[in-house]
Amino acid sequence: MVSLLLPVIYLTFISLGLPDAVLGAAWPSIYPEFGVPVSYAGIISLTISAMTVVSSLNSDRLTRRFGPSWVTVVSVAMTATALFGFSISHSMVALILWAIPYGLGAGSIDAALNNYVALHYASRHMSWLHCMWGVGATLGPYILGLALNGGRPWNMGYRWISFIQIGITLILLLSLPLWKKMDAQNAEDSGAEEHRKAMTLKQIIRVPGAKEIMFAFFCYAAVVATGFLWTASYLTLNRGVSAELAATMSSILFIGMTVGRALNGFLTIKFSDRQLIFFGAAVVAVGLIVLVLPIHSTHLALAGILLLGLGCAPIYPCIIHSTPAHFGADKSQAIVGVQMASAYSGTTLMPPLFGLIANHISISLFPYYIGLVLILMTVMYARLERVTADQQARYHGVD
Repeated sequence: MVSLLLPVIYLTFISLGLPDAVLGAAWPSIYPEFGVPVSYAGIISLTISAMTVVSSLNSDRLTRRFGPSWVTVVSVAMTATALFGFSISHSMVALILWAIPYGLGAGSIDAALNNYVALHYASRHMSWLHCMWGVGATLGPYILGLALNGGRPWNMGYRWISFIQIGITLILLLSLPLWKKMDAQNAEDSGAEEHRKAMTLKQIIRVPGAKEIMFAFFCYAAVVATGFLWTASYLTLNRGVSAELAATMSSILFIGMTVGRALNGFLTIKFSDRQLIFFGAAVVAVGLIVLVLPIHSTHLALAGILLLGLGCAPIYPCIIHSTPAHFGADKSQAIVGVQMASAYSGTTLMPPLFGLIANHISISLFPYYIGLVLILMTVMYARLERVTADQQARYHGVD
C-alpha cells in the first residue's frame, strides 16, 4: 500500500510546475486589460518570490509540527485558492494580494517534498520528480493557450488550472493514510530525532557547510533564471537571430532541462550525486564555450543552448538528494528550507542584475556572466564537500 505514495508525490510535483510559467504566458493579455505597464509583471513575480522565501525558511518548523503530508495538502490547497483568486481578479492590486498565498504555498511544499524524497527514496526518483515539475510547467501555458485560442479570456485558463489543483488536493487528502503508514515505518528508524525542535536561521547558518550550500544554490538558481530570461534577447541582439526564432530557440533550454532530468534518473543508477553535479557543471561550461565561439551559426547557438539545459538538469536534484548525506537526516529539512530560500533569492536578484549589465555595458556578456556564476557555484559545492568530509572524519574519529 505504501508503494502507492510515490505516484502521489509524482503527481504533486506536476502540480508544483503547473502555475510556474503561466504568468509570463498570460501577461500580454493581462496588462492591457488592467491598463498597467508591461513591467508590472515584475511586481507580482517579486511578491511570489518573497513569500516563497518566507515559507521556505519556515519549512522546518511547519514540517516538524504538522508533518510533510499536511504541509503538502495545505500548500496545494493554498495554491489552488490563489489561482482561482487570479481568475476572478480585475485589478493589479487583487493579483498582488493573491500572489501572497500563492508564494507561501509554493515554498512550503517545495522544501517539504524535496527533503522527504531525499530521505526516503533513491536519487533517480529525485531526478524524475523534477522532470515531472517540467511536465507541469509545460502543461500550464498549454492549458492557458487552449483557453485563449478558444476565444475565452485569460481568466479561464487560470480557472482551469485551479480546478486541476483542487482535484490534486482531493487526491492528497485521500492519500493521507499512505503518508501515515510511511511515517510509522520511518519512526522505527528515526525515533526521538523526529521530536527535535526546529532550528532557527541563526542555528542553521552555524552548521558547517550551510553557508557553502546556500551560496551554491543561490548561484545555480541564478544560472537557470538568467538563462530563461535573457537567452532570447542574447540571440536576437548579439547573434542576429530573429525575435520569433529566438523565442523558439530559448524554449530549448527548458526542454533540455526536462529531458536531461529524465535521462539523469537512469544515470544515478551508475554514478553518484557528486559525479553528476560536477559533470552537469562541465556540460554547462561546454555550452557557454560554444555560445562564445566567433562563428555566427544558428545551429551552433542552438547546440550551446541545448547543452546549457542538459548540464543544468542533474545539478538541482542531485544537490537536494545529497543533503541528508552531507548534514544528517536530523538537519536535512532545515537545510533544504534555506536551500530553497537561497534558490529563490538567486532567481529574484541575479537576472535583473544582468539586465543592468546588458543595458549599460553589453548583452554580449551573457555567457561570461553565467560562466562566472557557474564557477562560484562549483567552488562553493567543492568547499561544502571538504567541510562536511572534515566534520564526518572528526565525528568518526571521536566515536
